Amino acid sequence: MSGAIGELQRERLLKMLAAATFIIFFQAYMVAPIIPALSNAFGTPVETVGLIVPAYLIPYGIATLAYGLLADRLGIHRVMFTSLAAFVALTTLTAMAQSIEQLALWRMVTGIGASGVVPLALALVGRLYPYEQRGRPLGWLFGAMAGGMAFGSPLGALIVPFVGWQGLFVVVGAAGAALLLVLLPYRTVIAATVQPVTGTIRDLFRGYKDLLGAPRGQRTYGYVLVNSMFHSGVFTWLGVYFERRYGIGPVGIGLALLGYGVPGFLFGPLIGRAADRWGRARLIPIGLILSAVAAAALMLGFPVILAPIIAMVLSLGYDMTQPLFGGIVTSLGGKRAGQAMGLNVFTLFVGFGLGSLIFGELLRFGFGMAFGLFAAVELAVALLSFALFRSETTSRPVRSASGATLDAGSKP
Repeated sequence: MSGAIGELQRERLLKMLAAATFIIFFQAYMVAPIIPALSNAFGTPVETVGLIVPAYLIPYGIATLAYGLLADRLGIHRVMFTSLAAFVALTTLTAMAQSIEQLALWRMVTGIGASGVVPLALALVGRLYPYEQRGRPLGWLFGAMAGGMAFGSPLGALIVPFVGWQGLFVVVGAAGAALLLVLLPYRTVIAATVQPVTGTIRDLFRGYKDLLGAPRGQRTYGYVLVNSMFHSGVFTWLGVYFERRYGIGPVGIGLALLGYGVPGFLFGPLIGRAADRWGRARLIPIGLILSAVAAAALMLGFPVILAPIIAMVLSLGYDMTQPLFGGIVTSLGGKRAGQAMGLNVFTLFVGFGLGSLIFGELLRFGFGMAFGLFAAVELAVALLSFALFRSETTSRPVRSASGATLDAGSKP
C-alpha cells in the first residue's frame, strides 16, 4: 500500500500518471473538432469520418481486459511502460495515413497498443491510497481524462492550420515520448508497490464472476457503460453540431468545446475530496442530472456564446460520476486490482465507442432527436441512482478473507 513509498514521491508519481492520462485522452479526442476538415481533405462524408473516433475507442476498451490480466501476472510496471512506448510509436506512425480507411486502421492499432496505461494507473492508485482517501487522486486522473478531451479539441483545431493533421499526430507522439522519459525513474517504485498475482484460468473466470455476480458490481459497471455512452455520443458530435447549426469553423468549434474538461481539470481533486467526505451516494445522482440538463439544452438550442457554459455543465456531470464509479471499482477487485480496473476501463471505452456510433446513427433523424433521446435515458438512470447507490457512504467496504469486497455498499 502507500507505506511502500514516501508521501512526496507518491504525490509526484500521481502527477506523472495524470499527465500520461491527459496525453492519451488528448490524442483520443483531438480529431473530434477537425472531422469536418478531414471530410473536406479526403472527400468523405462526415458520418464516415466520424468513425475514426470509435475506431480508436472500441479496440482500446477491448484490449484493456488483456492488459489488466497481463499486469496481474507480469507486473504493472512492465505492462504500463510497454503500452506507453507503443502509444508513442503508433501515434507518430499515424501521420503516414493516406486515406480515411488507413487513418481509421492506424487509430485502431494505436487504441490496442495504448490501452495499458490508464487502467493500470487507476489500479495503481488503488494500491497507493487507502479507500477512504482515493477520491482526490482518482479526481486527478479522471480530471486529466476530461482535460485531455477538452484541450485536445481546441488545441487540435488550433495546431492543424500550422502543421496539418499529420503534424498534429507527430507533435502528440513527441509529447508522449518526453513523458515516457520522465516516468522511467518511477519504474522501480511502481514495481515495488504492486506485486504480480499468480493464478489459473479458473481463478480468472472466478474473478469475473465475483466482479459481475454481486449487485454492487453489476450496478457500478452498468452505470459506467450507460454514462460513458451518453458522454461520448454527445461530445463526439458536438463539433459537427456547432458547424451545422452556427456555421463556425474548426477553431471556433475548439473554442466552443473549451468548457468541457475545465471543471474536472480544475476541480477534479476537490470533487474527489467531497466524495470521500460526504459519500458517493449524494454526488452521483447530481452528476447524472447535470448531464441530462446539458443535453436537453443542446436539444432546445441557445446563443452560440453560451456554448462553453453548456460544455462546462456537461463536463461537470462527467466529473461527478465516472471518477466516483472508479473509486467504487478500486474496492471491488481485492488482490486482482488490475482485473477489476481492466474491466472498468473496458466498459468505459466500449461505452465511449458505442455512444459515438449510436449518436451518429440517430443523426438520420436530426440532432434534436439524438440529444432528446440521450437526455431522456440519462435522466432515467439519474432517478434510479438515488436508490441504487444509496449505500455508497464514506466508510470503507467490508472484505472477505479472500480479499474480495462483500456486497454491502461501502458500509462496514
